[in-house]
Amino acid sequence: MTQNIPSRLVIATRESRLAMWQAEHVRARLAALYPQCSVEILGMTTRGDQILDRALSKVGGKGLFVKELEVAMDEGRADLAVHSLKDVPMELPQGFALAAILEREDPRDAFVSNDYASLAELPHGAVVGTSSLRRQSLIAARYPHLTILPLRGNLDTRLGKLDRGDYAAIILAAAGLKRLGLASRIRAVLAPEDSLPAAGQGAMAIEIRAGRADGVDLAAVLAPLNHLATAQAVTAERKVSKIFGGSCQIPLAAFATVEGDNMRLRAMVATPDGARMASAELEGPAGAPEQLGEQVAELLRGQDAAGILAACAVTPDNHEGLAPHA
Repeated sequence: MTQNIPSRLVIATRESRLAMWQAEHVRARLAALYPQCSVEILGMTTRGDQILDRALSKVGGKGLFVKELEVAMDEGRADLAVHSLKDVPMELPQGFALAAILEREDPRDAFVSNDYASLAELPHGAVVGTSSLRRQSLIAARYPHLTILPLRGNLDTRLGKLDRGDYAAIILAAAGLKRLGLASRIRAVLAPEDSLPAAGQGAMAIEIRAGRADGVDLAAVLAPLNHLATAQAVTAERKVSKIFGGSCQIPLAAFATVEGDNMRLRAMVATPDGARMASAELEGPAGAPEQLGEQVAELLRGQDAAGILAACAVTPDNHEGLAPHA
């Protein structure tokens, strides 16, 4: 490697246990690659962490979990930020870029309950907690007899609410539970056919500020951490999300898998109550992920995706937004 390696790198991260795990993972990877470089972590509390009594869709959406980290990079207090990719807005501020996407953990949703083994076992009226409109719509469509309520807070807070009896079951991302050694809490993993994952779910991203006064090519420094197949998959997923607004105010799923040079992309949009849904699936070259995303989005448009999204905008119960590391 010929590029300049900085003597010190600072990683900005949220201070939740899962976010810190992710930052520590990146720190360890960088330390192994560049033993001459001192890698430090700057823990921060974001607006998204502070606002727990209102839906994210009402107070700014997913960007609330990354803005403070971007400010730290802009001010020179941090060199890079580590995010759960699904918390990262589809449009980054001018001058910022995603430099690396790490290999994906399990992208599926997980059913967590102390008393029941699956969604199908839940009795009429049982309360299910979820952080996303996507999950809300998918559950409502298949299990209309269940009561779905918002679930905010970090992973430990959510599990605490379940253990306290506030919910009969909660739906979380399998990736976060596995990364924190909590896989034993998973009663069932939901197949993508039943609960299509969110764009970027299970993947970690490293964000940087473009242009450094010291001439260090940070993108090149971080390049060894990039996992090509994961990066291709999430690029296709995020393209679909970006086309349809990419916010936490609509139930949208996009999930791609890569096998060799081929990619399979599935996506759906729905109303929060699950009454109206459009879904599409297509295969194409893994090397052209944005094109595949555009093609799948076009298939969704052909199923009146615009009408479905318009209905979401006026739905009075549209009260849930994507919360971090759900």
